[in-house]
Amino acid sequence: MIYGIGIDLVELNRIEQTLERQPRFAGRILTQAEQERFQSLSGHRRIEYLAGRFAAKEAFVKAFGTGVGKEVSWQDVEVLNDETGRPIMSGPFDGVIHVSITHSEHYASAQVLLEKREWDVPTNLD
Repeated sequence: MIYGIGIDLVELNRIEQTLERQPRFAGRILTQAEQERFQSLSGHRRIEYLAGRFAAKEAFVKAFGTGVGKEVSWQDVEVLNDETGRPIMSGPFDGVIHVSITHSEHYASAQVLLEKREWDVPTNLD
């Protein structure tokens, strides 16, 4: 059963400008493992990576229904890649998290679908 769907679109130049003005921005958004990958990248690919992770985390909190704040922080949600390069998201959700991230020359976008297993769904009809 679908619990929530979230989508986010980010302009790469806004992420780049924010990173120039606030050098600690990536450290606030990315987990330690994500930061290690970010540091290994250079040029435009670094901006794509950061924007994609930002969009994915925004999409997650939209699907979860909380926004970033007291209940869910940037550090609570992590997007790493499996051995084939597919993004794998983990976060404070007891169910399956599906994530898709894409980039173009000017934008990064992500979609998150949160799925509850059937046995997690209440069946009480009272």
